[in-house]
Amino acid sequence: MTTFIKILIVTFYCSVATLYFEPVGSERILAIAPIAGRSHWNFMEGILRALTEHGHQITVLTPFPSGDRENYTEIDVSKEIRTLLRLDIDQINIELTSHFDLINFINDYSRNCCKTLYENDFIKNILTDSRSDFDAIFIELMASECISYLSVKLDIPLIYVTPPPLISYLERSVLGHYPNPAVVSHVLANHSIPRTMFERFTNTVLFFYTLFLLQYKSWTARIASKESFDQIEPIKPSIIFSNAHFITDAPRPIPPSVIQVGGIHLSPPKKIPDDILEFIENSPHGVIYFTLGSVVAVSSLPENIRNDIIQVLSQVPQRVLLKYEDEMVDKPENIMVKKWFPQRDILVHPNVKLFISHGGISGVYEAVDAGVPVLGFPLFFDQSRNLRNLVDAGMAISMNLDSVTKDTFMKAILELVKNKKYIQNAKIASDRFKDRPLTPSKAVDYWTRYVIRHKGAPHLKSQALNLKWYQYFLLDVIAVVILVILLFYYAIYKTFIFIKKITFASWTKSKSKSE
Repeated sequence: MTTFIKILIVTFYCSVATLYFEPVGSERILAIAPIAGRSHWNFMEGILRALTEHGHQITVLTPFPSGDRENYTEIDVSKEIRTLLRLDIDQINIELTSHFDLINFINDYSRNCCKTLYENDFIKNILTDSRSDFDAIFIELMASECISYLSVKLDIPLIYVTPPPLISYLERSVLGHYPNPAVVSHVLANHSIPRTMFERFTNTVLFFYTLFLLQYKSWTARIASKESFDQIEPIKPSIIFSNAHFITDAPRPIPPSVIQVGGIHLSPPKKIPDDILEFIENSPHGVIYFTLGSVVAVSSLPENIRNDIIQVLSQVPQRVLLKYEDEMVDKPENIMVKKWFPQRDILVHPNVKLFISHGGISGVYEAVDAGVPVLGFPLFFDQSRNLRNLVDAGMAISMNLDSVTKDTFMKAILELVKNKKYIQNAKIASDRFKDRPLTPSKAVDYWTRYVIRHKGAPHLKSQALNLKWYQYFLLDVIAVVILVILLFYYAIYKTFIFIKKITFASWTKSKSKSE
């Protein structure tokens, strides 16, 4: 066959293909990242990166701008939203440790973000336009649903993004279903699965306590402030992109509108800076990487705890990379200190033997993906639950930072580094984590197009959203059943009394005749 004929055949098939297969169009997406926490932004940024890679046009309001690029436009709101970077441990203990204080904090924080964002010039302009230029809106959900007001006003599908696993105290409101506290651990619980009666009891109490507290806080806030966004009933999302995966979140019932894309923030590893790379590769016993994330400053730890940690790290045979925010006096020779490390790139290096972390979900996925054992010091929110899932997977040890001693810290490090079961289990977890029918990036693209293609996909929303709480728990049905049973027994009782009366009357009449 001549080259000319081959070209004609190829041209013919390409022409036919263009008739039957339309090119995939791009959607115009508005995204809002109202939480100024780096780990929260990592997840949202991963989703937006996936969308731009698949040709969608993104406009995002973010407190962490990095610059515009093709199909991607940023609006900087870093000066308008309170940052959650580098908080002192004392501030964490005051604002974020107690469940009561945490719910108050996140509700107030969410509502303040709404007030701030609705004063933003860009938001004001698009709200005054008669027609929206966007096909869907992506919003991070934390506590208050006030931000959904924008979806209502623009009349476009709402897609929620949840950087932590599904938020227990909001699931009924946004999905229609209560997570069963007998099998699903609360996001603030210190266990991965409620295995004992005591854990089921405390899990149930914690669930209803946070649920009613948040509802009460939201109700009183709406009455007190009477903001414009409070005058409209919050719209329910078409779908939710959840930062969850069964490796780091125990299996549980979820509706089809919840799409698990845990680990979407993981990007291909980049080259490690030369000084850090040399430090890692010239470590004959391997390297330990220590960080408490972007929120908590290691340098703010109580002096006695901080000194104990540094002293133990100076005695281990491994070299240590320590994320430390201030200058360190008398730094041990085996420790490299920096205010920032390329965490993702470091963890995938084969010479890294242990990751010491607070258990933030971004770092958890990075450790699982790299197959590195974890020593965890959970501080607040979902971190304890995240680490308990890794403990269940056999690749981690979780400790209380307030009660850690030099002996217990050293013992945990040696156990994780020397006992091969931890690295083996970490590799197993990594293999399971990567074994997916669809990559998170493709899942985000598919479901975004699906929602827009099906006009908000209302068929994915649960009927439970239309039920009152007493209907959801079948209390009305139970009441009817009890009423029917009572009426049945009442009828039997009245029948028995009637028969008794007739029998007694007949007996009396017979006795009178005999006399």
